[in-house]
Amino acid sequence: MTRFLTSIVMLAAAAVAHAQTQPMAGVEYKVISPAQPAVGPKVEVVEFFNYACPHCYDFEPLLKSWIARKPGDVEFRYVPAVFNDRMIPLAKLYYTLEELQLRAKLHDKVYEAIHDKGLRLDDPAILFKWIADHGVEAKKFQSVYESFSVANQVQRAAQLTRSLKVPGTPYLVVNGKYLTGPSMVVGADGNVDTRRFVAVLNQLIDKERRKS
Repeated sequence: MTRFLTSIVMLAAAAVAHAQTQPMAGVEYKVISPAQPAVGPKVEVVEFFNYACPHCYDFEPLLKSWIARKPGDVEFRYVPAVFNDRMIPLAKLYYTLEELQLRAKLHDKVYEAIHDKGLRLDDPAILFKWIADHGVEAKKFQSVYESFSVANQVQRAAQLTRSLKVPGTPYLVVNGKYLTGPSMVVGADGNVDTRRFVAVLNQLIDKERRKS
């Protein structure tokens, strides 16, 4: 029993030491230059994602878990990465869900439709039918999808993707200054070290918190 308790204490101590190790610049995160101005008093964390990206789909449960426990002084938001014109339809889909206040209801279902069911939701005809099948008025959805407001938000997302030098998806940007992603925090086995990634993200947030 004593040996068992000793093992538990050692594991706990190792976990704490692991979490407190400072993130390595240029390896586990990159400094964005020039930094982009943060909006608002809170520390902002932005995930650049793409609904068609399988890594984003795999990352979403970990991200959701972190969002549920994030500190109160941290503001989180999604931004669909736009590297080329092929990515515009799914970016429009995201912002249409936002405009119609449907993100909470359908965000996960979009991922599932694309990756589990193989649906091409970047095809408007398939998308509008899928939307109708989920109880949303297709004409209203299409009107917002094709609106100037959504087009303008997609354009801003494309500009932000470029200005922050986002290399792919999924990546997170902390306060317009630091870029990190699960692919940057890999363990000795070659897989993403999820515990370490969360520690790196929280430590980058703490760097900005101390500055403010």
